Amino acid sequence: MPMRYTFGGDEHLFVECSEEMSLEAFFNSLSMTSGIKEAKIKGVTEICPANASFQIKFDPDVIHPNDILKEVQAIEVAAAKSEPVITTRIVEIPVFYNDPWTHETLMRFRERHQDPTGTDLDYAARINDYGSVDDFITAHAGSPWFVSMVGFVSGLPFMYQMVERQRQIQVPKYLRPRTDTPRLTVGHGGCFGCIYSVRGAGGYQMFGITPMPIYDPTQTTSYLKDFMVFFRPGDIVKFKPVDRDGYDAAVEAVDKGQFVPPIREVKFDLNEFQKDIDGYNAKLEGVLHGH
Repeated sequence: MPMRYTFGGDEHLFVECSEEMSLEAFFNSLSMTSGIKEAKIKGVTEICPANASFQIKFDPDVIHPNDILKEVQAIEVAAAKSEPVITTRIVEIPVFYNDPWTHETLMRFRERHQDPTGTDLDYAARINDYGSVDDFITAHAGSPWFVSMVGFVSGLPFMYQMVERQRQIQVPKYLRPRTDTPRLTVGHGGCFGCIYSVRGAGGYQMFGITPMPIYDPTQTTSYLKDFMVFFRPGDIVKFKPVDRDGYDAAVEAVDKGQFVPPIREVKFDLNEFQKDIDGYNAKLEGVLHGH
């Protein structure tokens, strides 16, 4: 579909890139917002990318709404002619799947769940046709995830699995939201994965927990001293399963200021990715581990 433009009040321009959630839609949104940032349009005060759309905040005393609309539409024309290639980061995130903290929480809220007799992992494995929870965890951690947007609460990444549509993990949210979710829970709702940056209410299925803080307003975490939010739209995430000993060791390293998540700069080419998804993902993982 052609991009749809609407104004929100006097200070916002909202742009819909697609009616469906897809890697292509996320890429279009990211490419457009990157182009708008690089253009340094006078009067633009904030750019907020989302899963298949984005919003721009502008000062109407500096630029007229019709003028910013023309500027952004011109960037859309230019973006349509450019190669779908971005320079981004790939990062490895440790995850303690089936941990005791999310397990205790999900068992407190079974009356709000589609399957009151099992766990979130049991349910997700069954409806996605995996033979066991272990097989499901292998699939969840086996492919990278593309961060399409950051928000809802501070620092929370929405992530889209980088596999063919028919292979994507899909799990509905809870029938009724929980009033509690442990901080740093790795969750899933619909086609999106996420990491809960803070403790609070939530409705996504809970699969595990990471020892790696992704939001620190105090900026005392070693790798968050420059900016309190870890993730950026366009980041690529690779989950690494760890056991309780691995989780505890990582927590201790974080507390001592010694934890450094593996991060590598990488160029992502959407066309090359679509030609051979598994092969391209293997190359990305090779970059992450220096192969």
